Amino acid sequence: MLTSTFLAPDGQPFNCAELRNTQGMVVRFMDWGATWLSAQVPQADGRLREALLSCGSPERYLQQSAYLGATVGRYANRIRNAYLSLIDCQVVANQGPHQLHGGPEGLSHRRWQQVSQTENTLVYHLHSADGDQGFPGNLDIELTITLSDDNRLDFCFIAQTDALTPLSLTNHAYFNLDGQQGDIRAHSLRLQSSYFQPVDANGLPDGDCLPVTETAFDFRSPKTLAQDFLADRFQQLTGGYDHAFVLNPQDSEQPVATLTSADGQLQMNLFSSEPALQLYTGNYLDGTPSPQGEYQNYQGIALEPGYRPDSPNDTPPAGCWLPAGEVRRISFGYHFISG
Repeated sequence: MLTSTFLAPDGQPFNCAELRNTQGMVVRFMDWGATWLSAQVPQADGRLREALLSCGSPERYLQQSAYLGATVGRYANRIRNAYLSLIDCQVVANQGPHQLHGGPEGLSHRRWQQVSQTENTLVYHLHSADGDQGFPGNLDIELTITLSDDNRLDFCFIAQTDALTPLSLTNHAYFNLDGQQGDIRAHSLRLQSSYFQPVDANGLPDGDCLPVTETAFDFRSPKTLAQDFLADRFQQLTGGYDHAFVLNPQDSEQPVATLTSADGQLQMNLFSSEPALQLYTGNYLDGTPSPQGEYQNYQGIALEPGYRPDSPNDTPPAGCWLPAGEVRRISFGYHFISG
């Protein structure tokens, strides 16, 4: 474990950890927000290619609001009016009257305790007290991150609470698989999804889920992000793709999404246990710190496993609710394949 000379908001140094495999892949994390800092993937020529957007040094992550690489929750995505109608509970708003990604001091803004580390496994723990950001129940989360020798990085959350609470945990990494990380829209994407969630300008549900057939949201066959970009009112409201896709039921060994670099030299397959996937094309990345200065809009893509926005207020109740005493397992993984 490496420590930074800079201090986090709690007055203690940032602690960073590195995992490696026999192929030469290297991933880095820090305990503040259980944040994924870097994913360096070996290429055919022996060089390492960075697959993530990074702010650079740990303290620069405090200067951005894009959640780069952070573990977000308790509820990743948006809750309308920061209100949980099922239990008549007001949570803390941080996007106008609504809540985004768990509130202003959500899990992305906390120090996770590093429990253990080996060459290819990292374990974090976090306790979220009853009333944290307005959510009911004491919540304990264990996160195990594993790097395999075939360049697959897996996240596994084990969570338990003592009161009914909504739970959706994800990682908010922004990917750019190109050697020179420019505009993401030349990347190709495939999604195993037949329905998407229309949203309003606030990113909240605007009607029922719609079929992707004959729309710009049909990624069932690979296509570039640029092909149908801003081609409809759904995207125009949000400045690009920032929508949840309902994932088709399928074998757990089949990827739910495949992202391919513009030069075809790096591919990433995403596997997930969760029912939906938020696709966000970095529509508001402008000004986010980068190692060389600042990122521009559309320079990275987030693929966030979880639930649709405002699912806690669905009728009947969605599966995001975690009952007291029940153990919830959330898992997703990223398999990097060099061309």
